[in-house]
Amino acid sequence: MTRVNKTKGVQAVDRALAILETLAREGSPMMLSAISAELKLNISTVHRLLNALAAHGLVEQEPYQGRYRLGIRAFEIGNRALYSLDIRSIARPALHQLVDDFNETANLAILDKYEVVYIDQVESSNIIKMLARPGTRAPAYCTGAGKVLLAYLSEKQLNIFLNEVPLYPYTATTIIDPVHLREELQQIRRQGFALDHGEREEGVRCVAAPVFNHENRVIAAVSVAGPANRMPPDMMAGKLATAVVQVALQIGRHLGYQHR
Repeated sequence: MTRVNKTKGVQAVDRALAILETLAREGSPMMLSAISAELKLNISTVHRLLNALAAHGLVEQEPYQGRYRLGIRAFEIGNRALYSLDIRSIARPALHQLVDDFNETANLAILDKYEVVYIDQVESSNIIKMLARPGTRAPAYCTGAGKVLLAYLSEKQLNIFLNEVPLYPYTATTIIDPVHLREELQQIRRQGFALDHGEREEGVRCVAAPVFNHENRVIAAVSVAGPANRMPPDMMAGKLATAVVQVALQIGRHLGYQHR
């Protein structure tokens, strides 16, 4: 349970921050009563603070079930905090190295609300290339980076995802069976990388690997994407996957990850 500072002058701030931390840690929408119980605070107090946080876009309430989740403003602040941790400047030389070695577009991505969000990119010099501008979102279940990030969710978070997110068939290779997707994510976790054989866009292939932080927690994914005619399956699962995994580990070590 999050500890709440009882100093009168900052009590409201402490409690509001405790609510945000609770929602972030839970990773899925929570009922008012659950937040109150978690923080051991009166429901009326929590409700008042939630309304104040919602007014600033830090919290959102679902229109039907009435559950609360982090708002877009919290994501924007968190995203800026991510930048301030310098993950992009740490990752950029490694992304450049991947492009130098394979001349395909390299990306850095994070997970938000079960969507993958691309936060940095180094482009291929090829005329025909894959682009996902920073800030672009895509469904996580049918992209290489997204599948990597889903693979390292907790069992509880993954169950919520599989129960709440519709699996739309973007292409003939999109995985739309929850059982099959779960098996795919388990395989990704075992091998340490994900392959995307045109699951989001026909003719586009991708290899992705997880970036761990100092808490041994996956916070981002590195991916390399290109057209199918330049990325045969044996190359993807072989030397490209090896290179992407090594680059992701390299970035993680700069963030304090201790690889065993």
